[in-house]
Amino acid sequence: MRKYVQAALLAVALTTVAPAFAADPTFSTGSSDIGTLMDNAETKAILMKHIPEVVANAQFEMARPMTLKAIQAFAGDALNDSKLAAIDADLAKIAAKAEEKK
Repeated sequence: MRKYVQAALLAVALTTVAPAFAADPTFSTGSSDIGTLMDNAETKAILMKHIPEVVANAQFEMARPMTLKAIQAFAGDALNDSKLAAIDADLAKIAAKAEEKK
């Protein structure tokens, strides 16, 4: 009986947690980690468009768990506020396209 209760609780937990992990099409320089942005073809293309010299830097790979906003202080002018704003604007277009498909 105990195994059935545990299985039922697990099933309930998974169905209530799953929506929290539903695809949120919103990407941003302040909330999306670099790894996520680099692993997505659309978002990687945006990074290559705006900051190719940063993406090409060997140290960039080590920053995968961080956000672009978090590494801004280490990147100098390569990641200034205007570049991050331009990246965010293009990332928002991806979210808008995802919403249109719904």
